[in-house]
Amino acid sequence: MITIHPIHDGDAHARAMCRVEQLWGAPAGTPEADALDVLVTLIDAYVAKHHTLDPPDPIEAILFRMEQQGLTRNDLIPMIGSRARVSEVLNRKRPLTLAMIQRLRAGLRISADVLLGGNSAAA
Repeated sequence: MITIHPIHDGDAHARAMCRVEQLWGAPAGTPEADALDVLVTLIDAYVAKHHTLDPPDPIEAILFRMEQQGLTRNDLIPMIGSRARVSEVLNRKRPLTLAMIQRLRAGLRISADVLLGGNSAAA
């Protein structure tokens, strides 16, 4: 019989991960495969509760997407405005407006949730 325990701390998480490695590849329909399924569910729940990720910063998301797509600041002019406006936004001196967010979402395919994620203006 395979014994499975709740995951309440980092040590239990590490033990569960080791057990997953041992059970990996278990044939479907076996008690080992069932145990693997339960362990993965418990691990997912533990990670979701204890290791949440903060949403990305809107400006960092824009810069990352620019790097991914090989874009320059000039490529953002149609989405943000003038060259000066692009500079202000990327240097966090001006917040993104709703119109900018809509155009950036369409042009860069960045989720509006990410672009709305924080105040990109300087404090």
